[in-house]
Amino acid sequence: MTEPTPPPSPRTRVARLPKRGDYDKATIHAILDEAFLCHVGFVIEGQPFVIPTGFGREGDTLYIHGSAASRMLRNLDKGIEACITVTLLDGLVLARSAFNHSMNYRSVVMLGTATLVEGEEAKNHALRIISDQILKGRWDEVRPPTSQELKATTVLSFPIDEASAKIRTGPPHDDDEDYALDVWAGVLPFRTSVETPVADPLLKDGLGELPGSVRRVLWRK
Repeated sequence: MTEPTPPPSPRTRVARLPKRGDYDKATIHAILDEAFLCHVGFVIEGQPFVIPTGFGREGDTLYIHGSAASRMLRNLDKGIEACITVTLLDGLVLARSAFNHSMNYRSVVMLGTATLVEGEEAKNHALRIISDQILKGRWDEVRPPTSQELKATTVLSFPIDEASAKIRTGPPHDDDEDYALDVWAGVLPFRTSVETPVADPLLKDGLGELPGSVRRVLWRK
C-alpha cells in the first residue's frame, strides 16, 4: 500500500479527527478547482478578520484580487500571515441522536504570506486565471481591463505549500444502542446548481443568444 502523504508542517496537521486529514497535493488541488469562493483570515493590530473573496488556482499558486484601496489587500501585501479556507458542502448527515449529526464536506486550509503580482501582463494573466475559475471562457467574451483599471486593482499570489484537506463522507455514525431507535437516519445530499440565466434589462438588442461560457455551465446541469 502507498504510504499516506505527511502534512507539510506541524501547523497544517489535522488534530481533530486526524483520519479525515489528507495532505495529497492532487486532493487539495481538486477541492480548490471545484470552488471559486474562499475565506481569507488575517489579523491587523490584534483584530482578526475573515473576508470572503473569489480566487483562482494555477499550479501551486492561488490568486486573489480586489480594489487597491482594500484594507485586506493592503495589509496582506505587507507580508502578514494569512489563513485561506475553502469548503464544499456535500450533504447533511442525519443521525439518530442530536449529538451525532454531522455534515459531509471537503475542505482545504492553507497558510502563507502573499506576493504582489506586478506588471500589466502578469496581472492580466492572474485575473484570467481567477475569471476562468469562476466561469471558464468568460474572459475571452468581454472587454479586457484597461491600464487604469489594472492600476486600481491589486492582485496577490499565495503559494499552495502549507495546506491540508479534511474530508468527511458516508452515513451517520451512531452509538450502538441508538441503532434500535425508531428514528430515520441517513444523508441529505447537497450540490451547487445553476438556474435559468436572467438577461440584463439593458442588454443590447439582438444579443438574446447565451454566450458559450454560460451554455457550457448549463450543459453540465
